Amino acid sequence: MLSDVENGLYYNANGKGIPLVFIHPPLLTSTNFKYQVEELSQKYKVITFDIRGHGRSAFSKEPITYQMIGNDIKQLLDHLKIEKAFICGYSTGGSIVLEFLLNHKERALGGIIISGMSEIKDFYNEKRIIIARLLSKIKAKKLLGLAISFGNANTFEIFKMMYRESIKGDIRNIKQYYNCSLHYNCTHQLPSIDLPTLLAFGSKDKAFHQYAKILHEMLPQNELRVINTKHQIPTKAAKELNQMIHEFVVKIQQGQNR
Repeated sequence: MLSDVENGLYYNANGKGIPLVFIHPPLLTSTNFKYQVEELSQKYKVITFDIRGHGRSAFSKEPITYQMIGNDIKQLLDHLKIEKAFICGYSTGGSIVLEFLLNHKERALGGIIISGMSEIKDFYNEKRIIIARLLSKIKAKKLLGLAISFGNANTFEIFKMMYRESIKGDIRNIKQYYNCSLHYNCTHQLPSIDLPTLLAFGSKDKAFHQYAKILHEMLPQNELRVINTKHQIPTKAAKELNQMIHEFVVKIQQGQNR
């Protein structure tokens, strides 16, 4: 395992093989992918990192944008001497996958979007992000951390780990990330993404079914897989997700080797 800080960005690199980079949503950290690190690093090089101002990464004086996060991922790949990787994002991290595929496609083998979206346009999710942004404005980081860590955790130990890391972040950068999530929209650009993309969504995550439909209909090369769970797939359906990711990567590699 390689754990380090590159230009203020905390990251971990585990395992050997085809690289997989995982992107977390606001407030949460790289701990969100504990189960992916543990299992997938047995076959792949799994890279996780804390977005600027989150977890153990340094505060960013420059406001957080999706373009910045994409550039940070590119610089991290440069630092690790990796030419190309599969870029994987959970929830709003899925939007950053799309941003990366649009702007740095030469560094991507493909995308993996887990409960993600190209835009937010439904009242339920808009309200959730607005409430989270309001809480970040009044600096209620501990309350926000409790709620989001509890919602994503599948055991008490994971909850404690997620919460402990979440409250290390800087509320200013967390608020900026929420703001990006609320206003980002790349739906009209989806047809120009010509890289293979895995879409993993929960059958019980009904608020996100419309986003799965948009991505499935508009991305030229995609595979939609549905898991019998809610939104929090990386922790609550880890085995199924990890197997899907493995099958997807193998399929893409076999296709390229023919």
